[in-house]
Amino acid sequence: MKIEGMLFALGAIFFIGLTIVYGILARDIVGIMLLLFTGGLAMIAGFYMLYTSKAVFPRPEDRLGAEVDEADPEYGFFSPHSWWPLAVGFSAFVVSLGFIFAAWMFVWGIVILMIAITGWMLEYYTGDHAH
Repeated sequence: MKIEGMLFALGAIFFIGLTIVYGILARDIVGIMLLLFTGGLAMIAGFYMLYTSKAVFPRPEDRLGAEVDEADPEYGFFSPHSWWPLAVGFSAFVVSLGFIFAAWMFVWGIVILMIAITGWMLEYYTGDHAH
């Protein structure tokens, strides 16, 4: 986590320095505040990662003598043949269109989204691939 913490710390220094330069040249309060908040958020993330890296066992990414095999954890099982992610994506698209155009489209998208999420969750409990 030290590498990520240093990247965020350098980002905080960059954005705070950019805020000073932008404040002198542009004198735009909105841009100054946005750049200042961006630097502040990077500083918070950098501090957290650098502080946490002292208490956590070093990851393979943090050790110079680490092997490539050490950084290969099991992330979980992802179905290679599932069509449900497509249905979830389509229904999320319909929900977002409902925010823009009409309330009935939003409700219809939520119904389709709940059906698609349920189908995705219960995919391996029914049918050919049941466990």
